[in-house]
Amino acid sequence: MALQGPIPVSFDQVFPHGCYLVGEVEQVKDFDASTNGRTVYAKDKTTGELVWQVAVMDADPAVKISQKTIAVKLLAPVQPVPPPPVPGLPIIPVEFDGMTVTPYVNQNTGRLAYSIRATSIRTPRSTAPAKHAPGGKDIAA
Repeated sequence: MALQGPIPVSFDQVFPHGCYLVGEVEQVKDFDASTNGRTVYAKDKTTGELVWQVAVMDADPAVKISQKTIAVKLLAPVQPVPPPPVPGLPIIPVEFDGMTVTPYVNQNTGRLAYSIRATSIRTPRSTAPAKHAPGGKDIAA
């Protein structure tokens, strides 16, 4: 099979309605390598980069409330810095670059799930959501 490992995707494929930062960027612990009193942090098996994690809220209105918050793992040598708050907004809109998804079976539910990774976090190119014209075509806001 030609597909092996992480599958490259665009931000718009994963979050077509955008997403919002709802947590801090935190370094991911490697629980298997850590021992009593000694914390080891996770590194990506392919790139060797440190793994960081941030929680975001999917802005898609069709997503169930229980599935709104998603963890995105960031691969970077140093802690990624999220964009600054937007004046007048209570939450911070963000976008990711270098995104991949890796499908896996969730051991708790037996259902298909996805691990989402990215190489960077940034301010969205446009903070105004696209408006949909009749026929499904996007128009500028």
